Amino acid sequence: MKKTTLLLFLALTGCQDDFLEKQPIDQFTDEAVWSDPKLVVPFVNSKYNSIGWGFDEVLWASLSDEAMFKHDYGTHLVNRGEVGPSNLGITNSWTKNYGYIRDVNLFFERIDDVPMDEALKKRLMGEMKFIRAFRYFDLIRNYGEVPLITKTFGLNDDFTQVRRAPLAEGTAFVVKEADEAAALLPLAYEGADVGRATRGAALALKARMLLYAASPLYSPSRDAAKWQQAADAAKAVLDLGQYQLYPNYQELFLTPHNAEVIFERARVAVGDGWVHLELSNGPNGYGGWGGNMPLQNLVDAYQTSTGKNITDPTSGYNPQNPYLNRDPRFYATILYNGAKYKDRAVETFVPGGKDSQDGPEEWNTSITGYYLRKFMNERKQLKDFSNGSTTHWIHFRLGEVLLNYAEARNEASGPDATVYDAVNQIRARVSMPTLPAGLSQAQMREAIRRERQVELAFEEHRYYDVRRWQIAGQTESQPARGIIVTKNPDGTLKHEVTTVQERRFADRNYWLPIPFKETQANPALKQNPGW
Repeated sequence: MKKTTLLLFLALTGCQDDFLEKQPIDQFTDEAVWSDPKLVVPFVNSKYNSIGWGFDEVLWASLSDEAMFKHDYGTHLVNRGEVGPSNLGITNSWTKNYGYIRDVNLFFERIDDVPMDEALKKRLMGEMKFIRAFRYFDLIRNYGEVPLITKTFGLNDDFTQVRRAPLAEGTAFVVKEADEAAALLPLAYEGADVGRATRGAALALKARMLLYAASPLYSPSRDAAKWQQAADAAKAVLDLGQYQLYPNYQELFLTPHNAEVIFERARVAVGDGWVHLELSNGPNGYGGWGGNMPLQNLVDAYQTSTGKNITDPTSGYNPQNPYLNRDPRFYATILYNGAKYKDRAVETFVPGGKDSQDGPEEWNTSITGYYLRKFMNERKQLKDFSNGSTTHWIHFRLGEVLLNYAEARNEASGPDATVYDAVNQIRARVSMPTLPAGLSQAQMREAIRRERQVELAFEEHRYYDVRRWQIAGQTESQPARGIIVTKNPDGTLKHEVTTVQERRFADRNYWLPIPFKETQANPALKQNPGW
């Protein structure tokens, strides 16, 4: 375990000050660690690092039809369907996940040896079950069938007979772990322990896993009973009565520990060692790097304020005044030409726009004509390297759980009142009209999918949603589109949609390939189809 990993989580330990004077945990023997509860607690804390922090410089949105990453970093291979077992790049989570799973397995093999308060031990066991369940969920959503390993392997142990478990067995394991974690975890924490996994977090993970398990990619038979299980699991989170929709959608992501958050991750961000969210994605005219560039594909998903799709002739949409009267979540998510940002309006028009290719740093210009606004703290100076971004990454929130419930319930029994209520709660938060009455199950399915696309934009859902729905062959093979805004001599603007990247998706891309070195080390690991 790395010393830096431990230090990230000392703020969560709640232990005595004298612990800070001890040696780093990676310099202790195993026997020392598993005989001293003051060392076990930070060991557990360090495993939270495995849950991840979504604000790496490349957002997963740029691997979907939400965005494109300006500076590539291997993302364009994903966009073109060209990743393979030997060049997974940023999509390779196999080794990291199993490394942390090994640490969790070690914890369960040794925790009974530790003389410590039983209530604390019970809680730590719940946290570690949650973390193991989360790691296996991440493996399953990326690779499908994966080995289920619940013990540690020594250097002399034979691991070449480790095989991938059937998909149903893997999803059942995650559900079981989440259930057991929920039984051991409290509803909430106080003080320094805020941010740890709670009962709600474990149940939200279970609900998400069951939603995936019922989806076409996982369950081609479209079993209504599986959808109902997913609906029941989501309702169990709602029935806790612990969470409320935060009234301001934009501030939701900038307000730590607010009432909508079920589980979030904070990252210590001092100095320039961590990614600077605002600098990485801000407009070039403000000194930003324009990294994760929203696509026109996403922009077109936002309805007008009438609650109608822009393709509806009665929606009021004007392609030459395209940003007028749109869903408020559009304004909270995307910076476009004319959007008020900091001390001026964004200028992506050409010629001469400060945030266009004519701006001060052409290499940091968004080629889609859009910049990211969601998550961005506009009070931060983009080039202030004295401290990094402080926005928390939200893994689970009430808005997602409501949409999970609506989707599962609609697939199980059709668009009843509970389905409408779940979706309309979210729309009401941003003053969008309620869904039209009398929708068929298929129409409600499309409405919910669009709602997920805009409500959960840039939150690492779209990449997986289009795969579990098995529609990625359509959405991910569409050209990535942007907008060219031309300023005429008389000051009027012309808007022209353009293709910025051709994209391809093949059936084999529904699952990532297992890394080449893993299948070489263990011939019993059967590779995913098509690879």
